[in-house]
Amino acid sequence: MSWSDFQYEIYLNGLTGAVPRLPTDLTRLEELTAQRLGPGPVGYVAGSAGDGSTDRANRAALERRRIVPRMLRDVRERDLSTQLLGRQLPAPVALAPVGVLSILHPDAEPAAARAAAARGIPYILSSASSTPMEDVAEAMGEGERWFQLYWPKDVEVARSFLRRAKAAGYTALVVTLDTPLLSWRPRDLDQAYLPFLRGVGTANYFTDHAFRAGLAKPVEEDPQAAVMHFVAMFADPGKTWPDLEFLRENWDGPIVLKGVLHPDDARAAADAGMDGVVVSNHGGRQVAGAIAAADALPGVADAVGDRLTVLFDSGVRTGADIAKALALGADGVLVGRPYAYGLALDGQAGVDHVIRCLLAELDLTLALAGHATPSTLTREDVAESPGS
Repeated sequence: MSWSDFQYEIYLNGLTGAVPRLPTDLTRLEELTAQRLGPGPVGYVAGSAGDGSTDRANRAALERRRIVPRMLRDVRERDLSTQLLGRQLPAPVALAPVGVLSILHPDAEPAAARAAAARGIPYILSSASSTPMEDVAEAMGEGERWFQLYWPKDVEVARSFLRRAKAAGYTALVVTLDTPLLSWRPRDLDQAYLPFLRGVGTANYFTDHAFRAGLAKPVEEDPQAAVMHFVAMFADPGKTWPDLEFLRENWDGPIVLKGVLHPDDARAAADAGMDGVVVSNHGGRQVAGAIAAADALPGVADAVGDRLTVLFDSGVRTGADIAKALALGADGVLVGRPYAYGLALDGQAGVDHVIRCLLAELDLTLALAGHATPSTLTREDVAESPGS
């Protein structure tokens, strides 16, 4: 059975009058989510830094690249499977870390994790999740899970997080570097909406013994003091490259640095003994006017593609986008906002719908472009659109 069989499942269900609960054009999900939820939660997920120019640039950079199909190639038998960070996966796709998912749906991170596990793709849990990491691990059983770290100022909290993640079966560590401070985000500011100040997205911290040791009173007795303690130690703008040694000393699995856009930073990651990078501008949420992630991807891949696993996110909305990123040099692609919208609209079933749509479209896009596997994609398979 191939991923593309999902389309025939839909068509056959149509014989009974059934149609998909959510659109199969995933670019429509944001608008539907905005109609369903309040402006605070929607703005937090869909919003960007400044005037949104980086988010728009991410989409434009992917749309500017056009796939060049090749004919008369045998694509009867297709295989999207790949190996990333030492793990054999059914497709070069993972669910990106998205925090505070309880603002979108009460089932929050466990629902997304279960959907990923059911399809065999990795789920990357955010440090800023609404659900403790152990509960998410339990929800997804033996599913492949990676842990994303927002590197806190408190070294003991960082060490405790890594120990907990390892004990809960998270196999890779994804360290976000591009958020030492929160950016200027007008959609959030105009609503005065920051979930953390309401104690949302703090579950991993409030259940952590090292975090609780820094409180004068238990979280339950003085939740506001706990929130302010969280805010004070959430991120550290003083971190530098030598600090990566701490991560290697406290994590014995693969380490991936997320937020790399410059080839020299990718080389520094390789020199520091890291295992991978994520070419990402945080979906346009951190630096207004930043380079589009897809524009940065080829340079990073050229610089370290033989030394590190190169992953990609920011701007991905479709299976065709995934194919383009792979052609530009990514080994794998992380998908964020689309599954968050799917969760908001239909819980676990909505996330599953998004995963199946993405992988069906990726399968078909590769086949129709003349590729039986993602491994044969090269930069020659995409072209810059005229006049770009």
